Amino acid sequence: MELKFFDSKSASLSEKAAFLTRTKSSPLSSFGHSVGVRFSQEFSSCRGVFTKASYSSSSSGTYIPKRAISSVDEEKFAAENYFYQINGTSGASTSLFSRNVKVLDACDDEYGGVVVDPARLPVNPDAFASMLLFSLSHWKMKEKKGIWLKLPLERSELVPVAVKEGFEYHHAEPGYVMLTYWIPEGPCMLPTNATHQVGVGGFVINEENEVLVVQEKFYAPSFADLWKIPTGFILESEEIYTGAVREVKEETGVDTEFVEVIAFRHAHNLAFDKSDLFFVCMLKPLSAQIKVDDLEIQAAKWMPLVEFVAQPLIQEDGLFRKIIDICIARLGKHYCGLLPHQVVSKFDGRPSCLYYNVVDAENVNCKGD
Repeated sequence: MELKFFDSKSASLSEKAAFLTRTKSSPLSSFGHSVGVRFSQEFSSCRGVFTKASYSSSSSGTYIPKRAISSVDEEKFAAENYFYQINGTSGASTSLFSRNVKVLDACDDEYGGVVVDPARLPVNPDAFASMLLFSLSHWKMKEKKGIWLKLPLERSELVPVAVKEGFEYHHAEPGYVMLTYWIPEGPCMLPTNATHQVGVGGFVINEENEVLVVQEKFYAPSFADLWKIPTGFILESEEIYTGAVREVKEETGVDTEFVEVIAFRHAHNLAFDKSDLFFVCMLKPLSAQIKVDDLEIQAAKWMPLVEFVAQPLIQEDGLFRKIIDICIARLGKHYCGLLPHQVVSKFDGRPSCLYYNVVDAENVNCKGD
């Protein structure tokens, strides 16, 4: 099904007459021009407000706006002087597309794009298909750029409808799938899906120079005898330092206090071909009793530092060995890690953490000591 627009501002009288001649079999044309046919098109803004544009026939057989609507912003509503025509898939019939058709409820984003309201999608897939086709044509005329269409899990039947109209997958979460459509010619400028996963590891050492270590329940055979520091992924909207404290607590039951980010590793093409950021955090223990997480952890214990470092897998692996060297240097106050500092950017007005260290010029020791 194809939707075509005719701009009455630029079309010639002959073109308009020819269009109406081709559509004389439509329900609207059967009334005759002398009746003064009127119809309304409903459109909505991102706030859910509706407006109607009334049209009537002219002596030349064209439909023109009865009156202008001056109380609303024309950029927020699609009440324009256009003709709408649907060509059937068989090409055998043609009719005016006019009644009860409106642009999908959406808001403009700050980059000239459109974000469709997922809470106000049509219930019927056929109605969604018609409105989506109509909306795309409208947004193209408005010279919009990227279209963001978030379809909740319970509306998954709309996914093939959107894909058929040219939408592409952007990303998916447990409750929805996000699709996008790029209107301008040339390469798509929409930001890609998240490219990284973020992990943390907690290096916890007590006053007896014992390191808190774990053995995981699920591991590659080559890691069967490895005792390692507690690790995991940070949660959405979670800070690096709070994520490290949480992971240690969940896996071992030990309470800790964040000290510094000691180092971080950046690797690529890991799970699902994503890149990976892994932050090693030094933590100070606030408790000693261990309570193992039975779902993930096989065993946990306090291991003397020298014994931990002497493990063959640690000695043979350049990455692990270097991380331990850095941690030991930090214990000897020959190295300074990164501390989080709360800052607010004027660009977005949001608080965030900037990680950096402050070193005393007369002493290598960190200011935080």
